[in-house]
Amino acid sequence: MSSHGFALARPAKNVVVYRNGDPFFHGRKFVVNQRQFLTFEAFLNEVTKSIHAPLAVRNLYTPKHGRRVAELADLQDGCQYVAAGFEKFKRLDYLNHGRKELRGTDSSNSVQTCTTAPWKPNNTAVRQQNPTHLTVHVFRNGDLLSPPFQLTISKSTFWQWDTLLAMLTEKADLCSGAVNRLCRLDGTLVSSGEELVNGNYYVAVGTEEYKKLPYLELLVPQDSVCRTLWHGLQASHKLLSQGKGMTTVLKMKSTA
Repeated sequence: MSSHGFALARPAKNVVVYRNGDPFFHGRKFVVNQRQFLTFEAFLNEVTKSIHAPLAVRNLYTPKHGRRVAELADLQDGCQYVAAGFEKFKRLDYLNHGRKELRGTDSSNSVQTCTTAPWKPNNTAVRQQNPTHLTVHVFRNGDLLSPPFQLTISKSTFWQWDTLLAMLTEKADLCSGAVNRLCRLDGTLVSSGEELVNGNYYVAVGTEEYKKLPYLELLVPQDSVCRTLWHGLQASHKLLSQGKGMTTVLKMKSTA
């Protein structure tokens, strides 16, 4: 049998992927086989969609040492990985959900450490250390005069979507009334608290249509850490797609 035929016959691998720097995301399980994912890029694209990453996933790292995974063949069955764009790997205790920053780890270590997968019965995650809150920044739909407001959400509220919308309604004070929806900056709908990413930006929307405007570019200072993260590899693509609207707004400002 040829080596190519042998590669196609490799068994599926079960892995768990975390979001880089997100202390509230408990990981998403993936079954990886070469019939479904012919290339590493195809797998990264699926990870981007499944974990609702704020930017396209372009790198996977081992959670303890931050060693970069270069190809599908490097993935090990039953292991965990951290998905990132082109930002630096952020050292957190992903495996135990305590999310304390790891210190003294060696990112040059070439050995891939694999601990017990979280779906297996002998998982010893320290649940009592789970973070209890996350913070998001929310723009008002169509409003390019008001800066985003900050909303701190308790973990118990993640599962009470109506309660979260009520909190947004009180804080946003939209001209159209109650907040009915929460959208990402690209207009995609957030449907549950589990999809929220700590520190990210969102748009509160009432009964009207979502208005795709350059909220981040016009209302967030350029030296903001969160803004820097958003303007990664996809920044040029996003600005091009928003360029027409941004030009119109700037013209309106200059003639005001």
